Amino acid sequence: MKLAQAVYDYIALKQSLGFRFHTEATILKAFCNALGEVAIVDVEPHRVASYLAGSGPVTRYWHRKYEALSGFYRFALGRGYVLHSPLPTTVPKRPQPFRPYIYSQEELRDILKATGEYETPRTALEEATLRTLLLLLYGAGLRIGEALALTRADVELDTALLTIHEGKFYKTRLVPIGPRLTAVLRTYADDRYQHGHSNDPGATFFVTRTGTAVTRGLAERAFVRLRAIAGITREDGARYQPRLHDLRHSMAVHRLVAWYREDADVQRLLPQLATYLGHVDVAATQRYLTMTPDLLREASQCFERYAQPEVHHE
Repeated sequence: MKLAQAVYDYIALKQSLGFRFHTEATILKAFCNALGEVAIVDVEPHRVASYLAGSGPVTRYWHRKYEALSGFYRFALGRGYVLHSPLPTTVPKRPQPFRPYIYSQEELRDILKATGEYETPRTALEEATLRTLLLLLYGAGLRIGEALALTRADVELDTALLTIHEGKFYKTRLVPIGPRLTAVLRTYADDRYQHGHSNDPGATFFVTRTGTAVTRGLAERAFVRLRAIAGITREDGARYQPRLHDLRHSMAVHRLVAWYREDADVQRLLPQLATYLGHVDVAATQRYLTMTPDLLREASQCFERYAQPEVHHE
């Protein structure tokens, strides 16, 4: 059996079971392309090692590729397509976990201010579009793909609800938004209509100057420029500079800090935050909660208020 056919069968099986499997499928197809038209039994260990190594230093993506190939070869061994796995037996140590960048409130204001300096007659994204997108990503904690997939019908301004169709885990969810964010979206909706962009229910909500849908690449490139204008850089030695997706992480951390300051029951509220963000469980949300000085301080003060009566009692 050809490697490509075995990979196709494996991907089809996983997706028939309800797994989205997009990243894994991309990795496995790239593996087939790298090895060419070869029988699965003729795949040699050194070629697998070469595919895993790539052309740069070992990153977390090495392990993503390894995990995808491990799943495939478990399938192949179970079906009798191969008698042994060509995967390396020695796995390099995982790099340090990625730490998202948590924007301060001042940095968020600087980024929004930079939208006014970003726009020129030649830029595809107008200031209103870019500013509204940023406020939505932070205010509602959306993933960039979720925000850009919104249609005019998905943004229900009268009821202050967003409909997110088939998010990361094939889940459709309703996201309530506050009055200030609703007002921002209403202003943008009116503005885009006045500029002649389609107001049909199925029309993309965020559009470029010419009325086409805003792509993720376009939004991320614009954000790199905004970050440069605002002078926001990372100085903790991390490989990545602050990202557009970090607005979502920042929203989660800032929400938690606010709850601590309000002396709210954070453990009871965390599942609600997880649902709002579209996470499958609280553990996924907890991974978002990078410990910042503000969060550490508020958590410590909360613990002190809890422990103080016990200390006095002793």
